[in-house]
Amino acid sequence: MQGLVTKSTGSWYQVRTPQGELVDCRIKGKFRIKGLTTTNPIAVGDQVEFELEPDQETGVITKLQDRKNYIIRKSINLSKQAQIIAANLDQAFLVVTLASPRTSLGFIDRFLVTAEAYDIPAALVFNKLDLFSDEGLEILKEYTAIYESIGYPCYLVSALNGTNIAELKSKLKDKTTLFSGHSGVGKSSLMNAILPKLELRTNEISEWSDKGMHTTTFAEMFELPEGGFIIDTPGIRELGIIDIGQQELGHFFPEIRERMNDCRFNNCRHINEPGCAVLEALENGEIEPSRYESYLSIYHGNDTRA
Repeated sequence: MQGLVTKSTGSWYQVRTPQGELVDCRIKGKFRIKGLTTTNPIAVGDQVEFELEPDQETGVITKLQDRKNYIIRKSINLSKQAQIIAANLDQAFLVVTLASPRTSLGFIDRFLVTAEAYDIPAALVFNKLDLFSDEGLEILKEYTAIYESIGYPCYLVSALNGTNIAELKSKLKDKTTLFSGHSGVGKSSLMNAILPKLELRTNEISEWSDKGMHTTTFAEMFELPEGGFIIDTPGIRELGIIDIGQQELGHFFPEIRERMNDCRFNNCRHINEPGCAVLEALENGEIEPSRYESYLSIYHGNDTRA
């Protein structure tokens, strides 16, 4: 039997058959993916084959179908291992807040680099528009200008009062979309605004740390009535980059990628080399300094800042 993994709790996986039936499945023994060491061999969004157990109610996953793509992060506790956040995505949306909690530009850039590396179109969803002061709106304008200028769509929404939710929903039709971000940015509230029947649990921001308290404890996929799926994921405190070499890093920054062939040396690192087209563009104000700082931070391995 074949099916789509719609929920992962660590030891059990919910698999949806083509007929719409949901079967709780587990994996038998060591289930290793060739060439990939991860804490979770199966992820939400995977297409799998499974066999029913003798009780005819639960199943055992026997085979993982080839993935179109996946999005991955370094496991913070086990630095040599990785965690697959979700697989077979059409797009990935990072939910961003400028305060309560603050999403740093470095975190945004690491998410976008990861999406680029695994060939997943990405967009930014700036939530909590209802909380913005005039000063906040100015900062928001600066943030969106940075990312829209290099080709990343930015959506400004309020899950609380429904601002621009209809526009966001229109971008989800017939696509499998990952929603990711820090705890507390309002992913669950957004899901509830997009799919009111969900009634996902939401939580207040922790007063003493200004960080969100986890309400989603595992990844889960939900079907949209107008077609497509959305995947809710646990909040990410840190996003470690994995499997991206220093020499290839520039390819995953669109503004660096489009200039790197103009550098004097074909092995240019874009750090201090003479005749570097990237450094020239930075000096001329054509590359945003915060983006270049993120490039340097990831290049030198300082890539797990929140």
